[in-house]
Amino acid sequence: MIRSNLLELTDPDRALTLLKEGNKRYVECRFRERSETSEERRLLSEKGQFPFAVILGCSDSRLPPEIIFDVGLGQIFVVRTAGNVADAMAIGSVEYAVEHLKTRLVVVLGHQKCGAVAAAVSGGDFGPNIGAIVSEIEPAIAKVRSDGADEKSSDFVGKCESESIMNTAAKLAESKILKELVSEGTLKIRCAKYSFDTGEVDFFSQ
Repeated sequence: MIRSNLLELTDPDRALTLLKEGNKRYVECRFRERSETSEERRLLSEKGQFPFAVILGCSDSRLPPEIIFDVGLGQIFVVRTAGNVADAMAIGSVEYAVEHLKTRLVVVLGHQKCGAVAAAVSGGDFGPNIGAIVSEIEPAIAKVRSDGADEKSSDFVGKCESESIMNTAAKLAESKILKELVSEGTLKIRCAKYSFDTGEVDFFSQ
C-alpha cells in the first residue's frame, strides 16, 4: 500500500476494506512492504495528511492501530483513551479529522480483556480522573445487567466491552458535525473489537 495512492481516498467502504485487508495481513504475519522512506516523509510534509480512517481506540499498549491494521505514516488518524471512551477532547479530535481532513470512516476500536471495563464492573473508588473514565463505561454495564446477563458468567465482561464500544459510537454519532455527514451518507461510523488471542478485528454496527 503506497502512500501516494491514498492521498485522495475518501470513500468509507473502500477505507473499511483497506482496514480489513491490513488486519488480515497482520493476522497472517505477511506485512506490506514498508514505505516510510525519506520520499514518503517529504510527500507528507509537502501535501499534508489525508488519513483514510479515524480510529478511536483504547490506550492499551497491546492495541497499536498502525500495527494491527498494517498501515504506514499518515494513513490513519488515531485517537486513544483508556477504555476507548469519548470525552470532549476525543470527540473534538475526531471532528477535526472528519471536518478538516475529510476522513470518511470512523472506527471505535475496543478489545477483549479490557482493564478499564473490568475495573468498572468491579467497582470501587478510583479518584476523580480514573473515575471519569469509569463513569463513561458504567452505562454499558447497566445496560448489560438490565438485559439479564449473568454477572458470574465468563462472558459478562465481554458483553460489557462490546456494549461500551457501541455506546462510544453512539456518542460520536450525536456530534453535529458527524451526524450531518452520516445523514448525507458520506460518513460511516463502525464498531470494532480486537482479539488478543487471534489478532483479528471483528467489525460490527451499533
